[in-house]
Amino acid sequence: MRKIRYKKGRKVNTLPLEYTGIYTKSVTEMQLFVYDENKVEELQNISTKKFNEVKSASINNWLNIHGLNDTELIKSLAETLELNTIIVSDILNISRGTRLDELDDTLFFSVKSILPNDDEDTILIEQISFLLQDNLIVSFQEKRGDFFTHIRERLRQNTGIVRKKKVDYLLYLMLDSIIENFYVTIEHKEDKIEALLLASKTSDSPEIMEEIEQLREIFHLLKRSITPLRDALFTIKTIKEDDEFNCIETSNYIFFGRLHQKSLELLEQIDYDMKTLDSASNFFYTAQSHRMNEVMKTLTVISSVFLPLTFIVGLYGMNFKYIPELNFRYGYFITLGVMFVLVLLMLYYFKKKRWF
Repeated sequence: MRKIRYKKGRKVNTLPLEYTGIYTKSVTEMQLFVYDENKVEELQNISTKKFNEVKSASINNWLNIHGLNDTELIKSLAETLELNTIIVSDILNISRGTRLDELDDTLFFSVKSILPNDDEDTILIEQISFLLQDNLIVSFQEKRGDFFTHIRERLRQNTGIVRKKKVDYLLYLMLDSIIENFYVTIEHKEDKIEALLLASKTSDSPEIMEEIEQLREIFHLLKRSITPLRDALFTIKTIKEDDEFNCIETSNYIFFGRLHQKSLELLEQIDYDMKTLDSASNFFYTAQSHRMNEVMKTLTVISSVFLPLTFIVGLYGMNFKYIPELNFRYGYFITLGVMFVLVLLMLYYFKKKRWF
C-alpha cells in the first residue's frame, strides 16, 4: 500500500495591526455621546479608561474616533470591546473593500466614503468603519470631517426620532450620510460630463479624450465602491426574522431597505453617465473622422484638378525637336487658355456631383 506523505505546513503570520492609509498626520481622538430620549451627554477627547467609566449599559452610546494612526489606542479599545483580531485588522487596513459581517455578537460594517476634490479633477476617498453592539455604536474615520455634523446636531437638539431609537437607527443615519456623499460626487462630475460632451462637438483637441478617460476611471471606481455596498444593504434588507444580525431591530430593517433602494438609484445613474461618456467619446472620434474625410476630399479634388494640367505641362516639356504646336505664334496663350477652361469645367463637374 502506498504511503501518503504530508508536507509541513507553512507558518501563518498574524494579521498586521497597523494603519495603511494616507492620512498619517491625523491625530487620533475619541468623542462620546451618551444619550436617550430624555438626555444627552457629550464628551470630547476621552481616553479608553474614561470611556469605560462613562459608557452606560442601559442607554445608547456613540463613540466616534477621528484618525487611525494611534494603533495602540485602537488595540486598547479593541481589548475593551473584546473585538476579534480580524475586525481590528480590517479597520486599520483601508485597502479592503466594503464588508459586512457579524463576529462575536458584533456587527462590523466597513464602507468607502467618496467626495469630490474642489481643487482638482480628482476625488477624495476615505474608509469609514462601524461596530454595532447592544447599546453601543463605534465609528472609525481616517481623519476629522463633517460627514456626521448634522447627526450630532440632531442628537443635541433632539430633532426627529434619533434619540428615541436605538443605535442601529444611528447606523442607518450615518450610512445615509455616506450615500449622500456619492450623490454629491456624481452631481459634481456630471457638470464636467456636460462640458466634455459640448467640447467633443466643437473641438478636436486630444485633451478631451484624456479628460473623458479620467472621468470614466472615476465612475468605474464609484461603481466598484457602490456595488458591494448595495449587496451588503440587500443582505440586511432581506434578513428580518433571522437571528443573524441581533444588533438590528426588526422595525428598523425598513430603513436599510431605503438605503438599498438609493444604492440601486446610484448605480443606474452611474450607468447612464458612463453611457454619456461613451457617447461623447464616439462623437469625438466620429467628428475627427469626418474632419479627416473632409480634408482628404479637398486634397483629392485639388489633386484631380492638377492631374490633367500636369499632363499637359509634361507633354509640352518633352525635349523633342519636332512638336507641331511649338511653331504656333500664340501657342503658349492657347495652351494656358485650354488649361484654364479645363480647370473651370472640372470644378463645375465636381460641384455638380457635390464632391466638395
